[in-house]
Amino acid sequence: MFSMVTGFRNYGQRAIRAARYTGQGFVVTLDHLNRLPMTIQYPYEKPIPSERFRGRIHFEFDKCIACEVCVRVCPINLPVVDRELKKSIRKKRLRSYSIDFGVCISCGNCVEYCPTNCLSMTEEYELSTYDRHESNYDQIALGRLPLSVSRDSTIQTVSSSSYLSKGVMEGHPDSRTVTNAADRAPIRKID
Repeated sequence: MFSMVTGFRNYGQRAIRAARYTGQGFVVTLDHLNRLPMTIQYPYEKPIPSERFRGRIHFEFDKCIACEVCVRVCPINLPVVDRELKKSIRKKRLRSYSIDFGVCISCGNCVEYCPTNCLSMTEEYELSTYDRHESNYDQIALGRLPLSVSRDSTIQTVSSSSYLSKGVMEGHPDSRTVTNAADRAPIRKID
């Protein structure tokens, strides 16, 4: 008899706990109903990528010394470096360089470890094609500088800071105001 009462009590406690979790979920849902929509009309509005955005790789052919460090640090050995060894001057000369962006994981190791800084990341992120062979960029395509999103007059840009200030972080349960001791200005901190 006593075990049956204990079983009913445990069942009741679990039911109350489940109702509480369901109620917390509804509170979050109702909280999001008050917020404005954060939709960006993509082809006509584009977000400006952050400063450290890892987009398409830009390659400067004249700076490259064909050391192949980019191939060695790439987790998938992706950059294809075709070089020839000049025995008379005992130096390598670069013939061609290519990267297949259909396979590239945009980790940035090649850019970070390049000793001559001939590789750099751009803010270009529209790399989709209908044919996978078109995503294989040679040194001519890699040397082309992309049109900056912020300088394109046909597109309305949406700054990522204004995107977040429109109401995404307002009233967020994980945000809190922290006071800086130096100037006593409130700083918004997100965990």
